[in-house]
Order: sequence, then structure tokens, then C-alpha cells
Amino acid sequence: MNGAGGVMGVAWGLFAGALHNPITDSNMTFGQQIKFTARQMGARGWGHCKMFAVMGIVFSAAECVVEKARAKHDITNTVAAGCVTGAVTSARGGPQAACVGCAGFAAFSVALEKLLDRHE
Repeated sequence: MNGAGGVMGVAWGLFAGALHNPITDSNMTFGQQIKFTARQMGARGWGHCKMFAVMGIVFSAAECVVEKARAKHDITNTVAAGCVTGAVTSARGGPQAACVGCAGFAAFSVALEKLLDRHE
């Protein structure tokens, strides 16, 4: 699953890198622009790959720990894992960002759980 997150991150990064084209030097030739854009896409792809992989690892580990501690397999585990993941991935922004990340990722996790209907 974490490998798939990394692959998805690369794909998203390449897509985002292609859309974000901050070429401000009008003196660049077409070939230079292509090389510049390719480097930007590669850098964004690698960055997103790492982000998606970390999110997958944190979510999987948190859900496993919570499920083991509670000895239950239900939606509460998903909420807790989503909260931990959101808080960890947005912690650099400070406590307020971590709280918003916790709430947002927990809600997103519940929505995905309901959509996929893993728990009964």
C-alpha cells in the first residue's frame, strides 16, 4: 500500500509540475524550456512521492496500533488514524494547523471508509 502511495505521489507530482510552469525568462529557447519544465516535474514528483508514502506509513501504523490497543475493528480506528496522520503531516504549521489537519484528515478518512464500506 505504501508503494502505491509513492507511485500515486509521483504521478500527482508530474501532473502538478506540468501545470505549474513558472518560466519567467522569455529568452529561453524551446529546448531550454522543456528541460526546465522536466526538472520541475521531476522535483515535484519526488516531493509528492515522499509525502504520499509518509502519509500511508503514518496512517497504516496508527490504525494498526489503535486497533491492537482497542482489540476492535471498527470506524473509530479509522478516525483516530486519520487524526494522527493529519496532525503529523501538518505539524510544521504549528498547533492550529495540526488541529485542522487532524479534523480534516479524520473526516476524509471516514468519508473514504463509508465509500469503500470496509467496516460493518
